[in-house]
Amino acid sequence: MLAAFTFNTAESLPVGLLNAISRGLRVPPSTVGLLVTGYGATVALASLPLAHATRTVPRRHVLTGLLAALVLSSLLAASARSYGPLLAARLLTALAQALFWAVMGPVAVGLFAPERRGRVIGALSIGGSLALVLGVPAGTWLGGRTDWRVPMGALAALGLVPLLVIAVLLPTSPAEAEPAAHGTAPDTRRFATVLAAGALSATGAFTGYTYLVPFLGSVSGFSPGAVDILLVVFGTACLAGVGVTGAFLDRFPRAALMTAVAVQAAGLLGLRAGGTHPVAAVVFLALTGGALGPVFMATQHEMLSCAPGRTDLALAANSGAYNAGIAAGAALGALILPLADVRGAFLAGGLLTAGSCAVLLAGRAPRR
Repeated sequence: MLAAFTFNTAESLPVGLLNAISRGLRVPPSTVGLLVTGYGATVALASLPLAHATRTVPRRHVLTGLLAALVLSSLLAASARSYGPLLAARLLTALAQALFWAVMGPVAVGLFAPERRGRVIGALSIGGSLALVLGVPAGTWLGGRTDWRVPMGALAALGLVPLLVIAVLLPTSPAEAEPAAHGTAPDTRRFATVLAAGALSATGAFTGYTYLVPFLGSVSGFSPGAVDILLVVFGTACLAGVGVTGAFLDRFPRAALMTAVAVQAAGLLGLRAGGTHPVAAVVFLALTGGALGPVFMATQHEMLSCAPGRTDLALAANSGAYNAGIAAGAALGALILPLADVRGAFLAGGLLTAGSCAVLLAGRAPRR
């Protein structure tokens, strides 16, 4: 959980430190934004190749190496005096994260009985979701009162704890012998359905979410201070959604995924339809946030079941598809904004998420 928290905080921290990094390195804010864009693209492209390349290496060694890369890259980022070294450090962190989610899931659930896998995935997801609620705000606050390099360096200290724990305590066994190395109910059709639905859902979510701040300001009429509070509400709803979904994931895995996607669609379309009313905007904002984390968590859980081969390769494919959806959603929203107001981005995001629901329903159709 701490490793997931640290990786997800590292991924999004430049958003909160954007202006500070821009001033400190004397580069435009748009250039600093590439630290996030490049990170997501690297995760999307590298997840599956790295998982395939390390498929025979004992998981304890892989996780130790990934956390060592996180610590090293955080120290390099904190010591960067120009943009190039900072970008290189970020890409090293992204390469480590690209493999982390593919490996950590099967290792963690393999330590518990199969009927508890949903709870374990939920615990890991809570650690990741806390990055939005606690990690990034705390890093932004610390960077504002010191220097942007201080929170970057703090990530190294956080990553050192799980590094030592895993290096010392995690059992060493061949990758093929891990209890959760293969799916419990392999199904190529279900795998393809979940992969496509997850990618569509991510594209829809980030078509709108990327432009949430201007939406809340210009459409809903909230002040900048109120928007900051609403972002915390969004993150808290995400955390709550993960906690609630984790409790039901083992008993109703397919219903959990469909429910999360449907709630996300309702939230995005509700913001488009009723976002001009502040109370309605808060309600639909909470619905969207409450579904965002559970969608990814539920697809990860499904991959542990329906993976047609190795679960780490299936999870890597899922992570890569999801991150590709994030990048595609942000790009689609940018294309929509000049043609329509920001509400158009939420309409497109809601329709794409509804398409994800349709994919899941089609996947339930009887086989010929």
